[in-house]
Amino acid sequence: MEERISKMSRWLVYLCCWLLVMCRSITSANSDQSAEIYIICMDPSHKPSSFPTHESWHGTILDSLSSSFASSSSSDGSGKKLIYSYNHALHGFSARLTPRELTEIENLPAHRATYKERYSGKLFTTRTPKFLGLDPWVGLWPASSYGGDVIIGILDTGIWPESRSFDDRGYTSVPARWKGGCENGTQFNSSLCNLKLIGARSFSKGLRASGRKISTENGDFDSPRDYMGHGTHAASTAAGSIVQNVDYFGYAKGNATGIASGARLAIYKVHWANDSDESAATDVLAGIDQAIADGVDIISISLGFDFRPYYDDVIAVGALSAVKKGIFVACAAGNDGVPNSTYNGAPWIVTVGAGTIDRRFLATMNLSKAGGSAEQEDVFSLKGTSYYPRGPYTSNAPLFYGKSDRKKAQCLGSSLDPAAVKGKVILCDLTDQTDIYGRINEVNRTGAKAAIFLTTETTTNMDPSDYYNPIVVITSGGDTDSLRNYAVKETNPMVKQLRFRVTGLGAKPAPRVASFSSRGPDPITPTVLKPDIMAPGKDILAAWVPNKSFVRIGKKGLATNYAIFSGTSMASPHVAGVAALLKSVHRDWTPAAIRSAIMTTATTLDSANSTITDEWTNWPATPLDFGAGHVNPNAAMDPGLIYDMKFNDYVQFLCTLRYTRKQMAAVYREGQYLNCRSSSVDNLNYPSFMAVFTKGSNNINGSSMVKRFTRVVTNVGAVEAVYRAVVESPDGMMIRVVPETLTFTQRNQKMRFWLTMQVDEDAWKLKPVAYGFVKWVDQHNHCVSSPICDFPYHKANNCWVLMR
Repeated sequence: MEERISKMSRWLVYLCCWLLVMCRSITSANSDQSAEIYIICMDPSHKPSSFPTHESWHGTILDSLSSSFASSSSSDGSGKKLIYSYNHALHGFSARLTPRELTEIENLPAHRATYKERYSGKLFTTRTPKFLGLDPWVGLWPASSYGGDVIIGILDTGIWPESRSFDDRGYTSVPARWKGGCENGTQFNSSLCNLKLIGARSFSKGLRASGRKISTENGDFDSPRDYMGHGTHAASTAAGSIVQNVDYFGYAKGNATGIASGARLAIYKVHWANDSDESAATDVLAGIDQAIADGVDIISISLGFDFRPYYDDVIAVGALSAVKKGIFVACAAGNDGVPNSTYNGAPWIVTVGAGTIDRRFLATMNLSKAGGSAEQEDVFSLKGTSYYPRGPYTSNAPLFYGKSDRKKAQCLGSSLDPAAVKGKVILCDLTDQTDIYGRINEVNRTGAKAAIFLTTETTTNMDPSDYYNPIVVITSGGDTDSLRNYAVKETNPMVKQLRFRVTGLGAKPAPRVASFSSRGPDPITPTVLKPDIMAPGKDILAAWVPNKSFVRIGKKGLATNYAIFSGTSMASPHVAGVAALLKSVHRDWTPAAIRSAIMTTATTLDSANSTITDEWTNWPATPLDFGAGHVNPNAAMDPGLIYDMKFNDYVQFLCTLRYTRKQMAAVYREGQYLNCRSSSVDNLNYPSFMAVFTKGSNNINGSSMVKRFTRVVTNVGAVEAVYRAVVESPDGMMIRVVPETLTFTQRNQKMRFWLTMQVDEDAWKLKPVAYGFVKWVDQHNHCVSSPICDFPYHKANNCWVLMR
């Protein structure tokens, strides 16, 4: 009897244990379903001395949570296991937490701020160095030894290390200050790093913890190796080695080089070919954190997250920590192409817009009458844009134009009869570009020999990879009308010759603001000019990944080692490269000093000596489009004066935004919070002047509106120099500078001046966005230029919106 009771007791114990495990499993499953990923910012001064590292402290905090049994030891990142521990970009960690666990952490005395994980992060040369005026014999290139030993960190999609653009021949030993390394992974091992490519790491824990895949089934590599090509392109643009005889299927033949070909590269892969084509904020922050720890001098980031206040923007938070360490940070402005749309607009970040260069990729064509001999004189010849990778393509082909049928004339879907256009070149009228890809597919369906697109726009946003058919695009102008009239009036129009793979240099005007480049004012802080600067970003040739096809011709995919790409993602590494050159010459310059030199020496004129124009509208652009202007590297080496700033200047700027103490703590990473002194958001020592007027503002004084600014400039030019203020202002805007003359008697001497802007309200109503310049000119040919801009704004939620 006692034995039966004993067996029954043991059975009941087992049953209770099993039920307890099942209950915990169910609880864990339910918790996991409600758990989300967060970045937790902690006060490092609260770390007990018993913990040897911050990571061990963070891990213990997670283990101590009331439901920590749920999976502190999870190996796949799906539970509450520590994802990242941060100690440079900010103090804190990221982890998957339930609402209850998050509340427990936020109640800790050491807690400072919480950021919810975000997945909206999106990715945003043979000719450009020469276009920028860089010369191997004089100027910034030889003075800087091509950026020798400066370390540029690229946060992007990784690197293709075998590319000739990362060859390390001629390089000496790695700089002693370098603390980074190369990791092993899928098709990547540390031996692939060299004296040029000195570091390579990858960060994907944030994506994995959310359950997202990094798309290894699509070919991406669980390592720093680049699958998408974007990162390789950016890295070689900033600091690629000199490579002879490169081209894109015959286009842009020449020698390729990065802007700072002597600089070293450190790669941080933070973007993956996942299903949603997004970056995880936790991964990007980890990349910034590692770059700071490794000792980079420059950071280039060609991606961005949606508009957020600085206290909720991980790139802004991480970049501020980088700048505090003396690291220059350049970021892409974004590719939205409309006003009020700049990304990465924090004032400690150099926000880069994209411009065109003086190179075009073309097809040429000669037209004649049908039935003529090969020697028959052409009716006329013209050129159009094309990136078609085959050719030369010569043809005596009839020209088809559906002049009597609007749908056929516009090549709308299923409008063309394949039998009617077989062996012919189709002429397609594009009244706009809203369905340009539908027209491409229609041409492809018919099997026509080639197609010529006539568009009313001044540019086309088609990528080189879109030219999988022999297509030529002719933008608005005289050629479009001439060709259309020829096709209508000529009885038997004939394309005598059509030749692809033509590269044209010296195109005018150049530069122009690229149509896709995001415009200001900045939606978060309109009182700071954004973008800061414009750099080449349209049709940039740089290294690519040869593991997959870049363009398809029929069923055949064509791969390439060098590809043409466009975007502000291409512009940002140009400025990163220029910053590396300047850092090599001026080792003591702060990130703000480098930005000031780049901005105050920028040019606002194009190759026709006219104001830079907008590629899309063909109208003169403004500082809201191009920032201070187009980057001018050689002039930036000797700017004369600089608008310098220290870390505390940015802290005081944050104070003017009236953040709460908790919001301030989320941006400012130091253990002790600094007291804010009385200041104005307009007095950040920025090399631009932005006046924001709102209805009901105390800036309105009778019939005029007034803004006052204070700035301090530092002499980095001649020991003795006298600068006088030259003001350029539009009608209705009066600018006064006090004093009008600045006399310097030594280098690094600082002087203060005041600028008052008075805008006539009646003139402002007629032209609400106006701009001018204040230029400090000395006897040594320095011209220190800063844009002045005023515009109407109102605030909607967390963003400022330009009033129209």
